[in-house]
Amino acid sequence: MAKRKLDSKAFAKQKQSRRKWLTFIRMSRYGINNFSRNAWLTIAATAVMTITLLIIFTTVSARSILVSTIDQVRDNVNMSIYLKTDTSSADAATLTKDLEKLSSVRSVQYITPAAARTQFAQENKYDVGLINALTEATNEFPGTLSISVKDINDTSQLQNFVNTNELLKQDISPTRAPSFAGPSKAAIESIGGAVGFAEQIGIVAGLIFVLISSLIIFNTIRMAIFNRREEIDMMKLIGADKSFIRGPFVVEAIVYGFIAAVIATGIGLGMLYALAPTLSNYVSIQPTIDFVTFYIPFILLGMILIGAFIGVVSSLLATRRYLKV
Repeated sequence: MAKRKLDSKAFAKQKQSRRKWLTFIRMSRYGINNFSRNAWLTIAATAVMTITLLIIFTTVSARSILVSTIDQVRDNVNMSIYLKTDTSSADAATLTKDLEKLSSVRSVQYITPAAARTQFAQENKYDVGLINALTEATNEFPGTLSISVKDINDTSQLQNFVNTNELLKQDISPTRAPSFAGPSKAAIESIGGAVGFAEQIGIVAGLIFVLISSLIIFNTIRMAIFNRREEIDMMKLIGADKSFIRGPFVVEAIVYGFIAAVIATGIGLGMLYALAPTLSNYVSIQPTIDFVTFYIPFILLGMILIGAFIGVVSSLLATRRYLKV
């Protein structure tokens, strides 16, 4: 008897699960069918959703490109502390070790006066007049502590080191101040400002188009509800669940988001490849292209989820307001 009751409960549970699955299949089928009922509204909703997702893709890509550019410029810019020409190798090695202990410093290299002279001559080898003047000059180049920092905009630790380190005070060049500023730093600060500005513009534009897209999808779903009001009333009369009535409209909105995400991702990737030859002369775009290409399945999934989220929220608001369910 107890076994028969257990079998009966298991059968009822299995039947209920099957009914839920069939209901889900029907809602999905109705939603996909609804997607093709009004072509112009469908195209409008999908187009605006595509623009919205493309702006989000462009904003994130632009930020990645600018950050890569900043990193590239930062890696090529070193801070310099100039030492006297008679600074001993032991003092230079001690100062190098002390500087490497600073948390803001990535690496330190000591360039001897002779190496600095050779490097200068190599960099200006095509300037005959300058090379002749260098050959005749009797003054020595200073030794240089070339310092790579983690954040070029933060030199407070280096400045404090210059002000407080007793050994450095003895060996620092009296005629050349440390190079803690210059055109390269100004360029990085300009790019950093551009990153912040681009992020703000992108966020504002993205929010505006998310709102517009949501409103269009909201109105599309509302018109679909109005066109099928008799059908919906009939479903209510025969006792259809609220979720069954609302489900097809949610599925329809998800389809908008899915198609728009695929189109926006394809256009965005195509734009990156198309602009790469031109932009590579000004910014570091290749790391972003490599990242997007390698992780394109995950990026596409993220775009689909964003599009689906926008569509679902819009459809739920529309069904709640106009279906009264």
